[in-house]
Amino acid sequence: MQFSPEAAARSHVESQGMWPIRRSDILDWLMHDTRDQRFIDNILVDLCERLRAAGIPVARATMHFRTLHPQWLGARILWRTGLKEANISTFSYGVETTPQFLASPINEIFNGATEVRQNLEELDKADRPAYSLYEEMHAEGLTDYIAWPIYHTLGKRHIVTFAADIPGGFTEEHVTFLKDLLPALTLVSEIRLKNILARTLLRTYVGPHASEQILAGATTRGSGTTVGAAILICDLRDFTTISDMWPRDDVIDLLNGYFDAMSEPIEKHGGEILKFMGDGLLAIFPLSDPMACANLLQAISEAEAAVGALNEENSRQGREVLRYGVGVHVGDVMYGNIGSRTRLDFTVIGPAVNVASRLETLTKEVKRPVLLSKAFVEMAGCEIEMESLGAFPLKGLGEPVDVFAFATNGNSSARHQARS
Repeated sequence: MQFSPEAAARSHVESQGMWPIRRSDILDWLMHDTRDQRFIDNILVDLCERLRAAGIPVARATMHFRTLHPQWLGARILWRTGLKEANISTFSYGVETTPQFLASPINEIFNGATEVRQNLEELDKADRPAYSLYEEMHAEGLTDYIAWPIYHTLGKRHIVTFAADIPGGFTEEHVTFLKDLLPALTLVSEIRLKNILARTLLRTYVGPHASEQILAGATTRGSGTTVGAAILICDLRDFTTISDMWPRDDVIDLLNGYFDAMSEPIEKHGGEILKFMGDGLLAIFPLSDPMACANLLQAISEAEAAVGALNEENSRQGREVLRYGVGVHVGDVMYGNIGSRTRLDFTVIGPAVNVASRLETLTKEVKRPVLLSKAFVEMAGCEIEMESLGAFPLKGLGEPVDVFAFATNGNSSARHQARS
């Protein structure tokens, strides 16, 4: 049989499919004119305003997404009439077991319902639970509520909801119109959510600055740049002994508590944690910030206080008191991709990193928790707060390095807080 373009065209026309039921300007806009909008919350606001202008009485809309985030289980985007920007709320892990979530229409959708519909004008006649959300929406003057799942790749289920504000609520024509938008809204939202997830996962595993570099295209081996930075390397003492003595879950809790105590001050003051190395971490404070050295000192002070509070709690629970060593130096580092052809690590290397690492190791010998190089102390202008320990030969380095520690008279944390 010969191929016939005319027959193929007729076959195509005769099997037009089921979607969309009716073409519309709003559907065309969703499919063709949102490509330059990066954020799904802005698209939701624009969508709702277009719906109202077209006579669809949407007065409230939400989108609920489950996210891959270390802190948040999910997020809700909420729009109401009059809002020029949507409200975004995040929800912690465990919210799915709370009474408020369990007694909600959202839980019905996550449990498999393909639609939840409620006439808010006749709650007392409803044959389903009168959720507190329904009562709140009714008090706001809303008359009808409908929720649908939107399915992303591999069956990941998210939710979109609409509520009306006219007597009688949505007509069947309104509902058909809104349902017709779901496939387009699914595609549009999945693309934006994937972008957010990529950014979130990269930030989680490589840090904010490195993630931006990678997203901007720094993905080839050897790509990178030379930057000046204050370098901090920290390591937990006696972790092998602790690991052998304590149950696995206790060890993980101890380690996570220690990393929280050290990491939060570093990130708060502009440092970037490039990697966790077993029981240690590597962070830099780029010298493009003129306060980089002062910020590093402040971060150490606050971390010292946080570890002290953690140790008090560990003592109350009969756990080990944690000790650590910190090495600090300043200099140029190579910042970029290093690794094999198929597995890369975005990190920093160079002689300055080696000095910070050797200083951290030296803390074990001199019995001081924080050691700083003369180069850092001079750049930070903090000599008055420091005690010179002399020059030490460091493994793999040619010349001895002048080493400083915090002066033992007085509280270093208080001094750094006073100077910041």
